[in-house]
Amino acid sequence: MKCIATDIPGVVIIEPTVFGDERGYFYESFNHARFAANGIDVGFVQTNVSRSKRGVIRGLHYQWPNPQGKLVSVLEGEVYDVAVDIRPDSSTFGKSISIALSAENKRHLWIAPGFAHGFCVVSEYATLSYQCTTLYDRDADAAIRWNDARFAIDWPVFDPELSAKDSIAPFFEDIPRARLPDYIP
Repeated sequence: MKCIATDIPGVVIIEPTVFGDERGYFYESFNHARFAANGIDVGFVQTNVSRSKRGVIRGLHYQWPNPQGKLVSVLEGEVYDVAVDIRPDSSTFGKSISIALSAENKRHLWIAPGFAHGFCVVSEYATLSYQCTTLYDRDADAAIRWNDARFAIDWPVFDPELSAKDSIAPFFEDIPRARLPDYIP
């Protein structure tokens, strides 16, 4: 397994070691000891699977309080995956990381608690798996408008298909400070 640091501490690209032959392939998508040895000492309590068609954007989602860390991977297709640091006291506040995750490249993205997350499907369909460090909490569920100019995310679509929730998500400037995650180093 190879862990690739990004410009934002708390967001790590993970490339698993893939063992393949003419029959197919095998890789570990999570190994607690290996992750911990690379500074990601987490336990997962919930795994979600999401399937969407081309042009769908889901996000930018986060939970506060009760933030979730997420290990995101793509089982089918390809997505443009985004993590945004929305912790006001962080030195990387407002910065985002964008990466292509696909069934072909088998990369995973570790997103620490306190970040907003979203993705855009760029293949015909994409199926994502994301393991979460805390359970979904409806009362803590929150979102930021996908095209908020403050974050200048270069989404690969101009007119995405959105859920009702995402289409009316507030812009960042309209979110009260009490609804934003604390920075915990």
